[in-house]
Amino acid sequence: MRGTLFLLIWAWSAAALCAPHQHKPPVVLAPGYAPLEFIAPEPGSYGLPTMGVAADGEVLDSDGNKVRLHDFIGDKPTVLSFIFTTCDDVNGCPLATYVMRSVQDALQADPLTANKARLVSFSFDPLFDTPGVIDAYGAQFRADGFDWQFLTTEGATTLDPILSAYDQWVIRDYDTNGEYMGTMSHILRVFLIDESRRIRNIYSTSFLHADTVANDVRSLLIEAQAHSNTTTEPGH
Repeated sequence: MRGTLFLLIWAWSAAALCAPHQHKPPVVLAPGYAPLEFIAPEPGSYGLPTMGVAADGEVLDSDGNKVRLHDFIGDKPTVLSFIFTTCDDVNGCPLATYVMRSVQDALQADPLTANKARLVSFSFDPLFDTPGVIDAYGAQFRADGFDWQFLTTEGATTLDPILSAYDQWVIRDYDTNGEYMGTMSHILRVFLIDESRRIRNIYSTSFLHADTVANDVRSLLIEAQAHSNTTTEPGH
């Protein structure tokens, strides 16, 4: 885990060095990089109200195939994050990937949850994050055999409706000459989606932590099992 954090911060530092030189205050790392400061509630001991419906759209998988986003949402609990691989905000996309990697490790280590959930990292920078780029990025973090998908799109025509549906705010950064700087301003939004394609939680920078996300996934699995037991009882 410490190796993953080092890799992500190294990548962030390299991207920052390539950006125009600016004097910035020291960065305070988001809570998701540190141990949880409270004891997370037991899975299944709390509710996760529906917050909306997970939208669909045309995407490209890491092999370049045209597929639907719903192909990766709906058969098991899914954690969906919007990222771009050259993000230079350590509390943005690198945080999302670090937490996703930690969630992967936690779920895979537990026989009760291994292979029962999916992670999806979806790039909103199709100009740079081609299927080959997003595949190489994912290979650094995805464990063998774990269902972690890395997606992109062909361009704005297919990307923008998806971003709008998920209220994922993204603005390209331009210099005073109107030239694209290769960076983007965006908000961090990570979504927990259940088997019925309902959004059950949305995590921001301040609340994104592997311990709580993993417990939320476990809660959805407990909920699904309870529903299955109820529907298979005699008289149902």
